[in-house]
Amino acid sequence: MNKGKMKQRLSYALGAFGHDTYYFAISTFFIAFVTGQMFAGDPHEDAMIALVTSLVVIIRLVEIIFDPIIGSIIDNTKTKWGKFKPWLIIAGTMSSIMLVLMFSRFFGLASSTHKTAFTIVFIIAFIILDGFYSFKDISFWGMIPALSATNSERETLGTFARFGSAIGAQGATILAIPITIFFTKGGNASGAAGFFAFGVIAALIQGVTSYITAFGTKEQESSIRQSAPQKTTTLDVFKALVKNDQLMWLSASYILFAVAYVATTATLILNFTFIAGNAALYSITGIVGFIGSIVLVPLFPLLAKKFGRRKVLTGAIISMLVGYALFFLGASVPMTLAGLIFLTTPYQLVFLSVLMTITDAVEYGQWKNGVRNEAVTLAMRPLLDKIAGAFSNGIYGFIAVAAGMTGTKYVAGHTYGVGMFKLYAYLLPALLMIVSLIVYLTKVKLTEKRHAEIVAELEAKATNEN
Repeated sequence: MNKGKMKQRLSYALGAFGHDTYYFAISTFFIAFVTGQMFAGDPHEDAMIALVTSLVVIIRLVEIIFDPIIGSIIDNTKTKWGKFKPWLIIAGTMSSIMLVLMFSRFFGLASSTHKTAFTIVFIIAFIILDGFYSFKDISFWGMIPALSATNSERETLGTFARFGSAIGAQGATILAIPITIFFTKGGNASGAAGFFAFGVIAALIQGVTSYITAFGTKEQESSIRQSAPQKTTTLDVFKALVKNDQLMWLSASYILFAVAYVATTATLILNFTFIAGNAALYSITGIVGFIGSIVLVPLFPLLAKKFGRRKVLTGAIISMLVGYALFFLGASVPMTLAGLIFLTTPYQLVFLSVLMTITDAVEYGQWKNGVRNEAVTLAMRPLLDKIAGAFSNGIYGFIAVAAGMTGTKYVAGHTYGVGMFKLYAYLLPALLMIVSLIVYLTKVKLTEKRHAEIVAELEAKATNEN
């Protein structure tokens, strides 16, 4: 094994580990902090929770419009370190700093009577956080086609990265509540100090691993990359995306899937806290996901080679639908555990299948449109996840308030909206996932075989031009 290649894979995997630790902190645990502790004791608590969750959704949705432009800025960046590394370092550092601020209750401003001042500061701070996170996110996942041109190595890099990101996300899920309890005076999970400690830890992990990826990877120059136009205008960016029909259909399928999945996973903590009556059991979610990731992520290259990505993705979604049925039919711990296994374990296979197909869409877009957009094309996957994450934030806040599931403690004898919870967290997401699979199977035709043919055509064209 080439030591340089293994160093690159491990560096990329560590970057993914920190990246998804951060993503869990801001997309899931931060909203739990908002609904449970940021405004605890405030007479206008519900109103402030609704305001902040609405602002998060609005800001993230508005910012998403600029993601292709951010991808264009990255694609047009020229430095001796390449176009991705500077953004990994700058954006990784700034987004980590802003994460700490988010979990600080803005050093008392959130609990003060100056609600207007808090709202203004929060809007500015969250825009800065989300903007820099976008640069980091797009830079990180946009590196794959620049690190290798072959399907096999891309799948290996993607597998290493997904293994690292799974450990980061599931590890954070497992340890979030224990860390919060440990750093809270008196061992009460609802303490703001515990949430702040978790935010600091997540920020440090992301910041350090951003540097590891930046210094441990190397862009590979190839005839295909060199032959493509290197500068693109903003108009060119949007034209390239719209004309890349395979990228658009895959995006349509994936956004339906992602919204469905995060609507469920983001609200599982409500299930454990207010339906099962034991928030500590939420760690089971991370344990199941962690074990599933260890088993399935390393198997992805083998499964993809034997069955093809289409069959791998189809089987994974069918398993998830079984999980939804189990969740909807029962709320006992054994039924919940079974639902978690069928729902969360196959997610890694869906993610990797989609990521590899989007990566192949770089060459497809170059073949079809004559323009190579690495960061712009790969920006679609995090863009879609952010749309889903934004909706999940809104769904979480809506369900928490409407079903009376605010705070962080279960109150015996209190009536909670279990029926409403199951409707929004299980039934509707399952329907969205079915539609997602139908779109994918009928419209996405960019297989591994077709990509290999396109690469061969591009290489022949580049050779003839030289």
